[in-house]
Amino acid sequence: MLLIADGGSTKTSWCQLTDAGQRVYFNTEGYNPDFVATPAIVASLDKNLPSTLPREAVRGIYFYGAGVSSPAKAEVVAAALRQVFPNATTVEVTEDLLAAARALLGHSAGFTAILGTGTNSCLYDGQKITHNVDSLGYFLGDEGSGSYLGKRLLRDYLRGQLPDGLDVALRTEYQLGSRNDILDRLYNQPLPNRFLASFAKFAYDHNNVPYCRQIVLEGFEAFFQNLVLHYPDYQRHTLNCIGSVGYNFRDALSEVAQRHGMAVGKILRSPIDDLVSFHASGR
Repeated sequence: MLLIADGGSTKTSWCQLTDAGQRVYFNTEGYNPDFVATPAIVASLDKNLPSTLPREAVRGIYFYGAGVSSPAKAEVVAAALRQVFPNATTVEVTEDLLAAARALLGHSAGFTAILGTGTNSCLYDGQKITHNVDSLGYFLGDEGSGSYLGKRLLRDYLRGQLPDGLDVALRTEYQLGSRNDILDRLYNQPLPNRFLASFAKFAYDHNNVPYCRQIVLEGFEAFFQNLVLHYPDYQRHTLNCIGSVGYNFRDALSEVAQRHGMAVGKILRSPIDDLVSFHASGR
């Protein structure tokens, strides 16, 4: 039995692939090693894995995760997986960007992006990632991501620059406290990127409001200006994208891509189905 996982910063999508080819899907929290340590991952898995999952029967695990940017970061997650699944003889932990490329492009070359809680992108030659413009994370970059949109919304809210009515809606829907409460949540509590990205849903729910439509377009324009346009011959490739933000705002993303002369390919919410097919094929 194999376990295949697509791990974002907010949520991890899993598939239990039996020897007979049966697929069983489930979700847990996200396990970005930039924000969580091995013991916390073990505790979360022990709590959130389905009780019907036969842990002792798992022989191989392929985990693709946000924040897996080095062997040391990969080991944070791999150590937890080995502890929870002691009979697994294969435990491979690698970056979520490779999952996106494999799900979107299979063994074909092209351009792939992730637009979810965070942002990432690359050129892929059909086997490996060949070029990556660093998104720099939510502090310095992640243009076009959920955390980027959330940062814009909160900044405008705290400065009193939201259009009439939106400030009340935001405060009510998210039960926002004082300025100091919000800053404490960002600077002193765990997972600030996930907190910021939670506000992307507000922009989606109010997408009929010109302000929300505009900040989404500006976020994707920043994604192109700071990342996509810096890939060599980017217009030769189609824009292929994974992630809830790219998927939910795909009309706006397509508009910005076409403005920059880039045709749109596949835009998926999650790579898990196509990723499982990639591994099920044995390639």
